[in-house]
Amino acid sequence: MASIRTRIQVQGIVQGVGFRPFVHQLARRLGLGGFIQNNSYGVEIEVEGGGEAVGDFLRGLREETPPLARVTGIESSPLNTLGQSDFTIRASEALAGRTALISPDVAVCDDCLAEMFDPSDRRYRYPFINCTNCGPRYTIITDVPYDRDKTSMRVFEMCPACAAEYGDPADRRFHAQPNACPVCGPRVTLLDGAGHPIPLDDPIAGAVEALHKGLVLAVKGLGGFHLAADAADADAVRRLRSHKHREEKPLAVMSTDMESIRTYARTTPEEETVLASIQRPIVLLRARTPSPLAPNVAPDNRYIGAMLAYTPLHHLLLRDFPALVMTSGNLTDEPIAIDNQEAVTRLDGIADYFLVHDRDIYLRTDDSVVRLDGPRPRQIRRSRGFVPVPVFLRRPQPSILALGGELKNTVCLTKQDRAFVSQHVGDLENLLTLEFFDLTIRHLRRILDIEPAALARDLHPEYLSTKVALSQRELQVIGVQHHHAHVVSAMAELGLAGPVIGLACDGTGYGDDGQIWGGEFLRADEAGYERLGHLDYAVLPGGAAAIKEPWRMALSFLDLAFGREALDLDIPFLDRRNPDQVHFIRQVIAKRVNSPLTSSLGRLFDAVAALIGLRDVAAFEGQAAMMLEMACPEGEFDPYDFDVSEIEGRFVVQPQALIRAMVRDLVDGRAREEISGRFHAAVIRALAETTLRISARTGLTTVVLSGGCFQNQVLTRGLIRALETAGLKALTQHLVPVNDGGLSLGQAVCAGARLIGAGR
Repeated sequence: MASIRTRIQVQGIVQGVGFRPFVHQLARRLGLGGFIQNNSYGVEIEVEGGGEAVGDFLRGLREETPPLARVTGIESSPLNTLGQSDFTIRASEALAGRTALISPDVAVCDDCLAEMFDPSDRRYRYPFINCTNCGPRYTIITDVPYDRDKTSMRVFEMCPACAAEYGDPADRRFHAQPNACPVCGPRVTLLDGAGHPIPLDDPIAGAVEALHKGLVLAVKGLGGFHLAADAADADAVRRLRSHKHREEKPLAVMSTDMESIRTYARTTPEEETVLASIQRPIVLLRARTPSPLAPNVAPDNRYIGAMLAYTPLHHLLLRDFPALVMTSGNLTDEPIAIDNQEAVTRLDGIADYFLVHDRDIYLRTDDSVVRLDGPRPRQIRRSRGFVPVPVFLRRPQPSILALGGELKNTVCLTKQDRAFVSQHVGDLENLLTLEFFDLTIRHLRRILDIEPAALARDLHPEYLSTKVALSQRELQVIGVQHHHAHVVSAMAELGLAGPVIGLACDGTGYGDDGQIWGGEFLRADEAGYERLGHLDYAVLPGGAAAIKEPWRMALSFLDLAFGREALDLDIPFLDRRNPDQVHFIRQVIAKRVNSPLTSSLGRLFDAVAALIGLRDVAAFEGQAAMMLEMACPEGEFDPYDFDVSEIEGRFVVQPQALIRAMVRDLVDGRAREEISGRFHAAVIRALAETTLRISARTGLTTVVLSGGCFQNQVLTRGLIRALETAGLKALTQHLVPVNDGGLSLGQAVCAGARLIGAGR
């Protein structure tokens, strides 16, 4: 058979994942000549040989890829033959116009773990063992192509043994950029609370001893520092909480194996698959009772956030513990620390010891958090392990930089048909987070080689992200309404052009009328929307203060439902409150002093949680609503009444009847669990019935759910079931969070659609 030669361009995650040695071995197995080379687009291959063998080679590229590789495109074109019979791996080439995708950081593989715990192996107990199938990627890279000199490993010169592995295409560590060993690689050091090195032959053993004593350890990991403590030691957990000023928010825990997790959590096969995935996210699992964990790890919560160890260092620390608390190494509302000296300074007074190393982290990346929705994980915080894998859009669009919102901030950059949503940045409420926000944007623009055509921003004038957008003069700024962005984020992930019925339900979003929206029914496509309905407006007493103090919203909804008679009600909620305080807030409500109106479903959840005695003051964002979900038992409940009126062409869902019926149940002494169940059933029915009326009017039958309220599984599952029973198609997102962590994706796609519509 005559020889042919073919050029092949492969795009996707194909650098730093063992793709070149895989191709080398595939070509040699099929008797093909040619070469492979990394470049800024991905990899370029030329193969020469028999036509049948070349066809088998192309099939192999699609079907036999290494575990971490993800091929998103293969283009081939014929060439003149050169008579080449050998196949080589060429040095990387940097080109203009980069499209190469970068692998996320991934968990240490079983092969490396086996070597690390083998006393005869040269990497025995070496905490930085890795290969082409595992280890750090995104957090250590500065540029593409992904080569060692563009990572934080460039300062570590490989010893002859490591260099031999690195240069051998048949070796598992061929061109593994973080490749190292105890002779030539990074090292760990144990520091005392003041940051002074402690002279120890085995710093990890010293760290384990400190944990056994109930001390708090700051541990430098892949994307930043964790604060670690023995999860079974209530005093150690209490000290960590007290020092970090995180008194009530649940803490994540880490174990080395599934057997340990099963001692404190009930797992399904699907949850165990996600726990053991290469991303190793925190998975919200149903907690066991009784549990070997200290009760103060996740107080007042039916769930525990658990993850499996994902770095070699974690495995070495956890050998003596069923579970360690592993929470972000920061003060509340600040980004996690990544630099050794920064950690000592910022975590002073929180950590008793610091287990550090000398491999720099270039970009901080928190642990990802997911929750299983049936067989599929839904992102709650999308970060380590998933970023920077793009969301693939239904069509190419102009490059947009979207700056996200204020809370749970992410940014998004689009390039052609790909949207790159950043790792979790956090709440833009302090200088440190703002600096991280700026660094994340610069880093993504550099490694993705994206020059945006426009900036997309939220409409809220006081968001820091909005102020950043408006402070620059280089790019056009496109404002995107908060809830429209939520709906479009789900549409983008689902590949929908619209129009759809969008239900956007959350705590806070700036509306077109200057009020605070959050219970919205929209007719939406990618470029625009029409507001077809909403939850009835209530007063937000004191503005942002009402978000932190749900009892204020309870007074607001009592006032909405009962007017002047509200103070005559014989309910425990009013008995708990100081009468002067109640009188003052009622005056604030009546006079609308610093008190906008809100249609937020999240604020209604807060009000009900306060009314039934679950939470008057929130210790963290969303706590009251979370506790209301935790109080809802499984089963069917008789829903409270909701009225739905049509006012000026819009459907308005009015909760007054619900509040009055709930108060009657409180007077009758009904259990809070029953009230929570009836409330959830009422919200589901009200949203479903209003959606059906909108569907009948518009003819639309596809419904998209987005916004932070849909993190509530009782609400989401119940509403999807009700809508689908009625014959509608109800969808929500999984790849990016429904909360504000997904907002930037919607902003970017909306802004891109507007530019396309304008012919730009």
